[in-house]
Amino acid sequence: MTRPDSIGHRKDDHVRLAVDQHRRPAEHNDFDGVRFVHHALAAIDRRNVDLTVDVAGRRWPAPLFINGMTGGSARTGEINRALAAAAAETGLPIAAGSMSAYLRDPAVADTYRVLRTHNPRGVVLANVNANTTPSQARRAIDLLEADALQIHLNAVQEIVMPEGDRDFAHRARRIEAIAATVDVPVIVKEVGFGLSRATVARLADLGVAAADVGGRGGTDFARIENRRRDDTDFSYLEGWGQSTPACLLDSAGLDRIPLLASGGVRSPLDVARALALGARAAGVAGTFLTILLDRGTDALVTTIREWIDHLISIMTVLGAATPHALTRCDLLLSGPLETYCRTAGIDTRPFTRRSAALTQNRAAPAHPAAPAERRVPA
Repeated sequence: MTRPDSIGHRKDDHVRLAVDQHRRPAEHNDFDGVRFVHHALAAIDRRNVDLTVDVAGRRWPAPLFINGMTGGSARTGEINRALAAAAAETGLPIAAGSMSAYLRDPAVADTYRVLRTHNPRGVVLANVNANTTPSQARRAIDLLEADALQIHLNAVQEIVMPEGDRDFAHRARRIEAIAATVDVPVIVKEVGFGLSRATVARLADLGVAAADVGGRGGTDFARIENRRRDDTDFSYLEGWGQSTPACLLDSAGLDRIPLLASGGVRSPLDVARALALGARAAGVAGTFLTILLDRGTDALVTTIREWIDHLISIMTVLGAATPHALTRCDLLLSGPLETYCRTAGIDTRPFTRRSAALTQNRAAPAHPAAPAERRVPA
């Protein structure tokens, strides 16, 4: 039975239930299965670490962004206002939550517009779903004077959502049409269920500029929507999909479009792990939202600055002067993540000796090693 809730009430529900999840987080996620090999003489001078990265045509000051969360009600407008203030203070790019509410009702425009008015010089990403037409996408971009557009994929969430969409076959065509029409780069993201290698390859064919793998491990929207139901129980879909590290490993070596990593990023170490697995930058939503609501804007700003400072320290110890240099650090994969890779035929052995391969290539540039095979031979 579909509940007769307004879209604003639904947005408030999402915030309440998401924060409830993050106040009682899972003890472990797949990022815990990614361990850096410590090389005691690898460390560099901290002052030589440069965090800047290029993403979707813009230079970001750090490989970290505040991912899309909310908007569409008075309460969520205040949350966006505070998030925008934190983004302006720290320089992090920020994405809007789904702007479907604005496209249906322009009266809620300011609940999203605050992301720009309170962050006038920052990088701001608009956010729409894959049912959106190119003209609607342009409206969302124009409202925020956005530097890029996120298109979110959320079929699992929609199918559990009492009032959700039920038609999905046209979404690839819509993404392609939007990417070909709008004047800003398009980033396609999942909302917590992951992007497979095949999906990333298809998105590249559709003309998008980057893909945010948005994997399992953070906010579980199947769980959220199931809690909003008063009839059928979909609890068996909780935990659906691939984790963020699994998605990055699955797409290793594809190199068609840049990858972003969100979903289950809990700490600066998780950011470093995501970058080492090939992400261009990592996005954080639920963790930052919970800090904001529990402790306020100043605490969120302090936390973001600490994350940036700690990421620099981690990279210093690992000998990585840039975020991309983390992809040359040796990794050991274990636990459920390693089991997933073995089952999926993903060869993890090259990850353990990446620094040695780099040294060999420098010693013998005229005879480069053949690229490592991604899949384990049958």
